[in-house]
Amino acid sequence: MAERGEGRARTRIRWRPWVRAIHRDVGYFSIGLTFVYAVSGLAVNHIADWEPNFRQVTRVHQLPLPLPVEDESLAARARELAGIEGPVRELFRAGDDALEVVFDRRTLHVDTRSGRVVEDGQEPRFFLRVANWLHLNRGKKAWTIIADAYAAFLLLLSLTGLWMFPGRKGLLGRAGVIAVVGALVPALYVTLSGGP
Repeated sequence: MAERGEGRARTRIRWRPWVRAIHRDVGYFSIGLTFVYAVSGLAVNHIADWEPNFRQVTRVHQLPLPLPVEDESLAARARELAGIEGPVRELFRAGDDALEVVFDRRTLHVDTRSGRVVEDGQEPRFFLRVANWLHLNRGKKAWTIIADAYAAFLLLLSLTGLWMFPGRKGLLGRAGVIAVVGALVPALYVTLSGGP
């Protein structure tokens, strides 16, 4: 009888190292995606406070005098000076001495007497724009497969995390209690906030 109990104990002990190894390796593999989703999630959660994809920029340039008389030529020189690519969306006179040159994400305010050019616009935020693009699944079909695989990895990490340790540290002890507390967070929030 004692031998039978020892055999069971050995069987239980043998599969836990595999669970730990799977948990560890899936965790390592998921680090990059977790970082992208976590940083992007923080950025998008606060979209009311700031623009997570672009930052506002203002630069001042000076066109050499004399300035071209025609608005189109003046706009072309200002655009070249500012290093802006892409077509001009709109070109108009905002006053006797003010020419507005509008692009997709920038506007050049040109003083037609002094040659002073104020550039207002947006530039993509390093890393965040790409991370948000991925997080919000702008890549569609191909990225959906990767995102689904990542979600499956997170589920696997959750399940293997519960089974990594036996006894008081495992599912019937500390791990189980912490898991229940974690599950209560969204449940309580939905209940207390009134839900969807």
